[in-house]
Amino acid sequence: MDDYPLLNVFWTMMWFFLWIMWLFLLFKVITDIFRDHELSGWGKAGWLIFCIVLPYLGVLVYVIARGKGMGLRDAKQAKEAEARFQEYIRQTAGTQAAAGAPSATDELARLAGLKEKGAISEQEFQQAKAKILA
Repeated sequence: MDDYPLLNVFWTMMWFFLWIMWLFLLFKVITDIFRDHELSGWGKAGWLIFCIVLPYLGVLVYVIARGKGMGLRDAKQAKEAEARFQEYIRQTAGTQAAAGAPSATDELARLAGLKEKGAISEQEFQQAKAKILA
């Protein structure tokens, strides 16, 4: 350990960290190139070749030239993912009945009412409940 001073360990760790950060940025740039629908196929190929042939310079130029659009595309994708998630929650929770069909919650409430009135037996209620929940 004496032949590798603490300052050299620090510099090695810093350069390793910067290299990993650059790799993350490179992957982010490449995914943004393919995600951009406004960029033509030739434009995508050109940016990709530039980032592969001259990786450090290519990534730096891409972030400078298209960094603002990169952030906007990220925000747009996050909003769309959130909207899809909220739509899934609404459908799963049964607040939106598909094509006028009652939700599972409505059906269970109707069955409980029928059971309380004595129109169906406990066994029929349990069978219908299992069918709805299945």
